[in-house]
Amino acid sequence: MSKTARHKAILDLLDDGPVESQDSLQQRLERKGYEVGQATLSRDIHELKLVKGPEGYRRAGESLSAEGVLPSVMHLAHQFVVEIRQAQNLLVVKTTVGSAQPVAAALDASHWPEVVGTIAGDDTVLVIATDKKKAQALARRIRELS
Repeated sequence: MSKTARHKAILDLLDDGPVESQDSLQQRLERKGYEVGQATLSRDIHELKLVKGPEGYRRAGESLSAEGVLPSVMHLAHQFVVEIRQAQNLLVVKTTVGSAQPVAAALDASHWPEVVGTIAGDDTVLVIATDKKKAQALARRIRELS
């Protein structure tokens, strides 16, 4: 099956509403007869300029529903944080695949004084704390939420 057909199938699935995760998208595509690996699916998501919000993947520019407000750090940490490792004043927060950006956004929106900022990938958030001691406290705080 061609890349164009696969992209159309992805967009057709999104027309029914947001898709929660890459894994869910992959399973739905398989049910439609598209065998696709995680790396290919990630590229498709990037090429189609899909965005992941709290409700899941959607087309860029689609408005969020009233419930589309970012969930709390507590909810996201409990649901998605897998591991937290400290390196001096930095925390590396491992999440489930595709969940780092909402977790980082929630941490930024929390306005916790010890958080200077975050950088998110697909499954990793780098959290910059003001100092080593604050990073320890922050790691403990996030662990208690997860």
